[in-house]
Amino acid sequence: MSLGLIGQKIGMTRVFAENGDSLPVTVVDVSQNRVTQIKTQETDGYSAVQLSFGKKRSVRVNKPLAGHYSKAGAEAGSLIKEFRVSSDEDVAHIENGSIIDIDLFQAGQKVDVSGTTIGKGYAGTIKRHNFSSNRATHGNSKAHRKPGSIGMAQDPGRIFPGKRMSGQMGNVKRTIQNLEIVKVDKERNLLLIKGAIPGSKGGKVLIRPSIKVKQ
Repeated sequence: MSLGLIGQKIGMTRVFAENGDSLPVTVVDVSQNRVTQIKTQETDGYSAVQLSFGKKRSVRVNKPLAGHYSKAGAEAGSLIKEFRVSSDEDVAHIENGSIIDIDLFQAGQKVDVSGTTIGKGYAGTIKRHNFSSNRATHGNSKAHRKPGSIGMAQDPGRIFPGKRMSGQMGNVKRTIQNLEIVKVDKERNLLLIKGAIPGSKGGKVLIRPSIKVKQ
Protein backbone atom coordinates (compact mmCIF):
# COMPACT_ATOMS: atom_id res chain seq x y z
CA MET A 1 0.00 0.00 0.00
CA SER A 2 1.42 3.34 -1.02
CA LEU A 3 0.34 6.87 -1.80
CA GLY A 4 -1.16 7.65 -5.20
CA LEU A 5 -2.85 10.54 -7.01
CA ILE A 6 -6.31 11.44 -8.28
CA GLY A 7 -6.43 12.42 -11.94
CA GLN A 8 -8.77 13.42 -14.73
CA LYS A 9 -8.69 11.62 -18.06
CA ILE A 10 -8.03 14.15 -20.84
CA GLY A 11 -7.99 11.78 -23.81
CA MET A 12 -5.64 9.66 -25.89
CA THR A 13 -2.80 10.52 -28.26
CA ARG A 14 0.47 8.95 -29.30
CA VAL A 15 4.17 9.53 -28.75
CA PHE A 16 7.14 8.23 -30.67
CA ALA A 17 9.88 6.21 -29.00
CA GLU A 18 13.54 6.69 -29.81
CA ASN A 19 13.44 3.72 -32.17
CA GLY A 20 10.50 5.23 -34.07
CA ASP A 21 7.75 3.07 -32.57
CA SER A 22 4.37 4.74 -32.16
CA LEU A 23 3.05 4.31 -28.60
CA PRO A 24 -0.63 4.95 -27.78
CA VAL A 25 -0.89 6.89 -24.52
CA THR A 26 -3.65 8.24 -22.30
CA VAL A 27 -3.16 11.77 -20.98
CA VAL A 28 -4.14 12.27 -17.34
CA ASP A 29 -4.21 15.61 -15.49
CA VAL A 30 -3.04 15.16 -11.86
CA SER A 31 -2.74 18.81 -10.83
CA GLN A 32 -3.83 20.16 -7.45
CA ASN A 33 -4.03 17.01 -5.34
CA ARG A 34 -4.63 18.60 -1.92
CA VAL A 35 -4.28 16.83 1.43
CA THR A 36 -7.52 17.13 3.43
CA GLN A 37 -6.82 14.61 6.21
CA ILE A 38 -4.03 12.45 7.56
CA LYS A 39 -5.07 9.26 9.34
CA THR A 40 -2.75 7.46 11.75
CA GLN A 41 -2.78 4.26 13.76
CA GLU A 42 -3.27 6.20 16.99
CA THR A 43 -6.28 8.26 15.92
CA ASP A 44 -7.99 6.06 13.30
CA GLY A 45 -6.55 2.59 13.67
CA TYR A 46 -4.84 2.66 10.26
CA SER A 47 -2.55 4.87 8.20
CA ALA A 48 -3.90 6.76 5.20
CA VAL A 49 -3.87 10.08 3.35
CA GLN A 50 -7.10 11.68 2.16
CA LEU A 51 -6.81 13.79 -1.01
CA SER A 52 -9.14 16.25 -2.69
CA PHE A 53 -9.13 16.90 -6.43
CA GLY A 54 -10.83 19.39 -8.71
CA LYS A 55 -12.87 22.44 -7.78
CA LYS A 56 -16.36 22.99 -6.43
CA ARG A 57 -18.22 26.23 -5.82
CA SER A 58 -18.67 27.08 -2.15
CA VAL A 59 -22.47 27.18 -2.51
CA ARG A 60 -22.35 23.53 -3.60
CA VAL A 61 -20.47 22.37 -0.49
CA ASN A 62 -22.57 21.29 2.50
CA LYS A 63 -21.70 22.42 6.01
CA PRO A 64 -19.99 19.23 7.24
CA LEU A 65 -17.69 19.16 4.20
CA ALA A 66 -17.08 22.91 4.43
CA GLY A 67 -15.91 22.45 8.00
CA HIS A 68 -13.74 19.52 6.98
CA TYR A 69 -12.03 21.55 4.25
CA SER A 70 -11.67 24.54 6.57
CA LYS A 71 -10.01 22.45 9.26
CA ALA A 72 -7.52 21.09 6.73
CA GLY A 73 -6.90 24.53 5.21
CA ALA A 74 -7.61 23.18 1.74
CA GLU A 75 -9.77 24.38 -1.14
CA ALA A 76 -13.03 22.50 -1.70
CA GLY A 77 -12.79 19.86 -4.41
CA SER A 78 -15.17 17.85 -6.56
CA LEU A 79 -13.79 14.50 -5.38
CA ILE A 80 -12.32 13.11 -2.16
CA LYS A 81 -10.44 9.82 -2.10
CA GLU A 82 -8.31 8.02 0.46
CA PHE A 83 -5.03 6.21 -0.11
CA ARG A 84 -3.92 3.75 2.55
CA VAL A 85 -0.21 3.55 3.30
CA SER A 86 1.86 0.94 5.09
CA SER A 87 2.75 2.88 8.26
CA ASP A 88 2.61 6.26 9.94
CA GLU A 89 6.19 6.89 8.83
CA ASP A 90 4.98 7.19 5.23
CA VAL A 91 2.79 10.18 6.14
CA ALA A 92 5.06 11.83 8.72
CA HIS A 93 6.34 14.41 6.21
CA ILE A 94 2.86 15.30 4.88
CA GLU A 95 0.81 18.20 6.23
CA ASN A 96 -2.86 19.11 5.89
CA GLY A 97 -3.52 21.51 3.04
CA SER A 98 -0.28 20.66 1.23
CA ILE A 99 -0.10 19.72 -2.46
CA ILE A 100 1.04 16.24 -3.48
CA ASP A 101 3.29 16.85 -6.46
CA ILE A 102 3.56 14.89 -9.70
CA ASP A 103 7.11 13.94 -8.65
CA LEU A 104 5.45 11.00 -6.89
CA PHE A 105 5.73 9.20 -10.24
CA GLN A 106 8.48 8.90 -12.82
CA ALA A 107 8.82 7.75 -16.41
CA GLY A 108 9.10 4.00 -16.82
CA GLN A 109 7.25 3.28 -13.58
CA LYS A 110 4.43 0.71 -13.49
CA VAL A 111 1.09 1.87 -12.10
CA ASP A 112 -2.42 0.58 -11.45
CA VAL A 113 -5.23 2.83 -12.72
CA SER A 114 -8.79 2.59 -11.35
CA GLY A 115 -11.84 4.25 -12.85
CA THR A 116 -15.49 3.82 -13.83
CA THR A 117 -15.97 2.31 -17.27
CA ILE A 118 -18.15 3.90 -19.95
CA GLY A 119 -21.81 3.00 -19.51
CA LYS A 120 -23.32 1.35 -22.58
CA GLY A 121 -26.90 0.94 -21.40
CA TYR A 122 -28.97 -2.23 -21.56
CA ALA A 123 -27.25 -4.92 -23.64
CA GLY A 124 -28.13 -8.43 -24.72
CA THR A 125 -26.45 -11.53 -23.39
CA ILE A 126 -24.15 -12.07 -26.36
CA LYS A 127 -22.88 -8.51 -26.53
CA ARG A 128 -22.62 -8.04 -22.78
CA HIS A 129 -20.62 -11.21 -22.07
CA ASN A 130 -18.90 -11.66 -25.43
CA PHE A 131 -20.63 -14.97 -26.11
CA SER A 132 -20.57 -16.59 -29.54
CA SER A 133 -23.88 -16.52 -31.38
CA ASN A 134 -25.81 -19.58 -32.53
CA ARG A 135 -25.77 -21.06 -36.05
CA ALA A 136 -26.71 -18.70 -38.84
CA THR A 137 -28.43 -21.45 -40.86
CA HIS A 138 -29.13 -25.21 -40.66
CA GLY A 139 -32.39 -25.19 -38.82
CA ASN A 140 -31.88 -22.02 -36.81
CA SER A 141 -35.16 -20.09 -36.69
CA LYS A 142 -35.18 -16.70 -34.95
CA ALA A 143 -32.58 -17.81 -32.39
CA HIS A 144 -29.39 -16.37 -33.84
CA ARG A 145 -28.48 -14.20 -30.85
CA LYS A 146 -30.46 -15.92 -28.13
CA PRO A 147 -28.71 -16.86 -24.85
CA GLY A 148 -29.79 -20.49 -25.08
CA SER A 149 -31.00 -22.63 -22.20
CA ILE A 150 -30.90 -20.82 -18.85
CA GLY A 151 -33.22 -22.85 -16.61
CA MET A 152 -32.71 -25.99 -14.57
CA ALA A 153 -34.49 -29.33 -14.30
CA GLN A 154 -37.17 -29.90 -11.67
CA ASP A 155 -34.35 -30.28 -9.16
CA PRO A 156 -33.22 -27.63 -8.22
CA GLY A 157 -35.82 -25.94 -10.44
CA ARG A 158 -34.36 -22.46 -10.36
CA ILE A 159 -31.71 -20.23 -11.92
CA PHE A 160 -28.56 -19.92 -9.86
CA PRO A 161 -27.49 -16.39 -8.81
CA GLY A 162 -24.77 -14.94 -11.02
CA LYS A 163 -26.09 -16.45 -14.23
CA ARG A 164 -24.71 -14.33 -17.07
CA MET A 165 -27.70 -12.78 -18.80
CA SER A 166 -28.72 -9.50 -20.40
CA GLY A 167 -28.64 -6.27 -18.40
CA GLN A 168 -26.69 -3.08 -17.71
CA MET A 169 -23.38 -3.04 -19.58
CA GLY A 170 -20.50 -0.89 -18.41
CA ASN A 171 -20.62 1.80 -15.71
CA VAL A 172 -18.66 -0.36 -13.25
CA LYS A 173 -15.41 0.20 -11.37
CA ARG A 174 -12.42 -1.43 -13.04
CA THR A 175 -8.67 -1.44 -12.40
CA ILE A 176 -6.04 -1.91 -15.11
CA GLN A 177 -2.75 -3.13 -13.65
CA ASN A 178 0.87 -2.78 -14.67
CA LEU A 179 0.49 0.15 -17.05
CA GLU A 180 3.70 1.99 -17.88
CA ILE A 181 4.20 5.73 -17.48
CA VAL A 182 5.76 6.86 -20.75
CA LYS A 183 6.28 10.51 -19.86
CA VAL A 184 5.87 12.89 -16.92
CA ASP A 185 5.09 16.50 -17.91
CA LYS A 186 5.93 18.47 -14.76
CA GLU A 187 5.15 21.87 -16.27
CA ARG A 188 1.53 20.98 -17.07
CA ASN A 189 1.11 18.26 -14.40
CA LEU A 190 0.29 15.59 -16.97
CA LEU A 191 0.98 11.88 -16.91
CA LEU A 192 1.21 10.01 -20.23
CA ILE A 193 0.29 6.41 -19.53
CA LYS A 194 0.81 3.71 -22.16
CA GLY A 195 -2.43 2.12 -23.34
CA ALA A 196 -6.07 2.71 -22.45
CA ILE A 197 -7.54 3.28 -19.00
CA PRO A 198 -11.14 2.94 -17.75
CA GLY A 199 -13.61 5.77 -18.22
CA SER A 200 -14.59 8.44 -20.68
CA LYS A 201 -12.95 11.80 -21.32
CA GLY A 202 -13.23 13.97 -18.25
CA GLY A 203 -13.68 11.00 -15.94
CA LYS A 204 -11.84 10.78 -12.64
CA VAL A 205 -9.27 8.02 -12.08
CA LEU A 206 -7.02 6.84 -9.26
CA ILE A 207 -3.37 6.20 -10.02
CA ARG A 208 -1.31 4.06 -7.64
CA PRO A 209 2.12 2.40 -7.85
CA SER A 210 1.62 -1.14 -9.13
CA ILE A 211 1.22 -3.78 -6.43
CA LYS A 212 2.48 -6.61 -8.64
CA VAL A 213 5.81 -5.00 -9.54
CA LYS A 214 8.62 -4.39 -7.08
CA GLN A 215 9.07 -0.64 -7.27
